[in-house]
Amino acid sequence: MRIIWTIAKREFKSNFISPLAYVVICLSLLLLGAVFFFGLPRLGGAFFQAGRATLVQMFTLMPPLLALVVVPVVTMRLVAEEKRSGTLELLITLPVRDYEVILGKFFGAWGLVMVLVLTTLLFPLMMFVFPWKLGALDWGPLGSGYLGLVLFTTAAVSIGLFISALTDSQVVAFFVTWFVLVLFTILGGLVEQNSIAALRDLAYISFDARLTPFSRGIISLRDAVFFVSISLLCLMGSFWALERRKWA
Repeated sequence: MRIIWTIAKREFKSNFISPLAYVVICLSLLLLGAVFFFGLPRLGGAFFQAGRATLVQMFTLMPPLLALVVVPVVTMRLVAEEKRSGTLELLITLPVRDYEVILGKFFGAWGLVMVLVLTTLLFPLMMFVFPWKLGALDWGPLGSGYLGLVLFTTAAVSIGLFISALTDSQVVAFFVTWFVLVLFTILGGLVEQNSIAALRDLAYISFDARLTPFSRGIISLRDAVFFVSISLLCLMGSFWALERRKWA
């Protein structure tokens, strides 16, 4: 665990040495706040249009924001940049195991994404606690909604890490991760608009459909297992991609 923690801390701090972390977090909060308060009809409208103390809109907006911008940017360089610069060979020749490298990089990137997720707590705290005090807030759905976001970000970062481990190009890693995450995030809506009944089973693998119970205050064990399973499979795939280089 000490080696994993060392690699994770190095990966996490490297984001804050450059402007990357600050730009991603600040722009994401500004975009989320603008859409949350001013609203888009297709995303449930604005907060004040709901007429009740609920943050369902925020939990509806966060997954697309993370899939479109944050996770692809954060994960594209995890392994691809190490390969391009040649530092990956140096890293895997050190007395560290491949799974320690993968887990260290995963926790470093996941930690950065979680910093963004946790900063969104400013919205409910400022609106319902201090200074605005707009009314009583049901904290149950808030807690389950954030649990859903934690599970979603775990799976999303794992997917990004796996794709980054498969390529030497950050650009390729970014666009492939972007495409995969966006597809799985909006898949439920696409299937609902399709009249072919056979395709409706695909809604069960939609991230959006899996997150809906959490945003409504329901902790679904089945959906939690779904996200955890994707995370484990992608981490195993990343380990396999790293191990494969030894035999190339």
